Amino acid sequence: MDWIQTTVLALLQGVTEFLPISSSAHLILVPVLLGWPDQGLAFDVAVHVGTLLAVVTYFRDELLQMARAWFGSLAGRGMNADARLAWGVLLGTIPVGLAGLAFKDLVEGSLRGAGVIAATTIGFGLLLGVADRMARAEGRSEHQLGWRDVAVIGLAQALALIPGTSRSGITMTAGLFMGLSREGAARFSFLLSIPVIVLAGGLEALELIEGSAPVAWGELVAGVLLSFVSALLVIHFFLRIIARMGMMPFVVYRLLLGVVLAGLILAGRL
Repeated sequence: MDWIQTTVLALLQGVTEFLPISSSAHLILVPVLLGWPDQGLAFDVAVHVGTLLAVVTYFRDELLQMARAWFGSLAGRGMNADARLAWGVLLGTIPVGLAGLAFKDLVEGSLRGAGVIAATTIGFGLLLGVADRMARAEGRSEHQLGWRDVAVIGLAQALALIPGTSRSGITMTAGLFMGLSREGAARFSFLLSIPVIVLAGGLEALELIEGSAPVAWGELVAGVLLSFVSALLVIHFFLRIIARMGMMPFVVYRLLLGVVLAGLILAGRL
């Protein structure tokens, strides 16, 4: 990898990780269009670290409150809103963890085809559009989630193992269908990303440790920093504008991206 590829892919990962537009579709499309080689497992780990640091940094105060409340619930001091939210994040992660173990070979094999990514980019983009049209301005916040909401959103997150679905997109879609406000759905989606990124990055790190490939530390450090800064900015501005602009700009973008991918497939470029 050269520095241009490092910069573009790190920024791309940071921007697309938390927007409902599918990071996998972008990370396949851009290298193909530019003729770049695969960035390698070490770089994937680095940008995962960057995006994890971003979401933890942004929600640091909420996470501390949730952690205190969660330990308090274990100690028998009852369940307040923060404790329920912490339990919701943990329980909502179970379906994607189990599905990842059960379907690992399938996800890393035939489901990574360009046709699948084009179809899911369009299909789940349309579903997001329907959910956004049904969204209520006075919807519930993430602190008002019930256990049924957590189960539905957690099961929806498991679908994100299919490339092109968008983890943030499908969890926000499920949250909107369950009656959350746009901001509430987005905030829970971002909190729900933390254990998922830890699990995915941890598995990649184990594979990296077991391998013997050389490590370009300069590129990795740059990848962490660039993905961290870009992801932090995306979270900040997305939450500020989502109530006003809704999801439709991202729906339109997904449809256009899916059409581009389909065109490249038909042209034999993918």
